Amino acid sequence: MSELEPLDQIGERILAYLDGKNAARDLALQRSRTMIRHCATAIRAAHRDERGLAQEHLEQAREIKEALRKELEPFPDLYHAGYTQDALKEYAEASIVYALLAGETLPDPDDLEVEYAAYLGGLGEAAGELRRRTLDILRHNRSEEAERLLEAMDEIYGLLVTVDFPDAITGKLRRLTDVVRGIVERTRGDLTTSLRQDDLKSALLSVNNRLNEQSQ
Repeated sequence: MSELEPLDQIGERILAYLDGKNAARDLALQRSRTMIRHCATAIRAAHRDERGLAQEHLEQAREIKEALRKELEPFPDLYHAGYTQDALKEYAEASIVYALLAGETLPDPDDLEVEYAAYLGGLGEAAGELRRRTLDILRHNRSEEAERLLEAMDEIYGLLVTVDFPDAITGKLRRLTDVVRGIVERTRGDLTTSLRQDDLKSALLSVNNRLNEQSQ
């Protein structure tokens, strides 16, 4: 009996495993892209205050997340691959934005069932969406809500800056943290300028009213 006799059986088993893994990878790529589209749509709807539509797309994203978790259970390296974790990060971001725009409680990563690194990335990306919202509402003189969103952004940065671990663990969070710092600083400057302009307008209006009263 040749010592290589079991090689055919070993080869068949390995090829069957790799075939299944390749099929799972292709499906995971497809599901990840679809999940990201639902999350992007949910964020757009949240900005438009279309809460029902945003919730629908978040629910569809959640269903895909559950499918990914189940289908990739035999292949944990695929579940932790970049494309899968990117989709989970987008899901975390959409869920965070949906909650914070409405002043709701920040969703917990364990409740969302996403990896902590993906959640932190979602927090960082959400800061950009909060800035976008802040600039929109400043044009409508809603400074109180703008201040609330800036405070949320500041707290997000306050957490991210404490995460001092290698990029291999956090998914390159350091670069994103630097981006968030810039976003917070620019937003604080925009809000300060807007408030000063509002104060100036109020002062000018008050002077104008007094002059009108004196001329009557």
